[in-house]
Amino acid sequence: MDKIICSGTLFYSLSSKRYLLLRRCEGRTKGTWGLVGGTNETTETPWEALKREISEEIGKLPDIQKTIPLETFISTDQKFHFHTYLCTVQEEFIPVLNKEHDGYAWVTSGGWPKPLHQGLRNTLNSKINQEKLETVTKVLDLMSQM
Repeated sequence: MDKIICSGTLFYSLSSKRYLLLRRCEGRTKGTWGLVGGTNETTETPWEALKREISEEIGKLPDIQKTIPLETFISTDQKFHFHTYLCTVQEEFIPVLNKEHDGYAWVTSGGWPKPLHQGLRNTLNSKINQEKLETVTKVLDLMSQM
């Protein structure tokens, strides 16, 4: 079996200090809240795949201020890789959802909707990732005030 490589992003609005999540309406993860993202095509880098997935899932590539790699999860058998990014935007926006999603929410850290996609829940419950998000958002917020 070949590797499955996926990419996803947690959008963060600098003005509202909230994150964008989408609710899946298809497949085995139907009804769960997750990131914008999906599976990379064979010739794509994780970032190229993420840009494509963003356009497909929310209708356009928003004006991203910064992109920060947050985590790369690799399964124990090395066959599944998931690259998680934090993408900042100045203002919240209304996504134009594709057929994969039936809802979106801009939420505060810790105010995550339920049920979360299992992979996202694991990412957000990781103490290391919580500390990364807290540090990065504090720095971004300070920089936006300059």
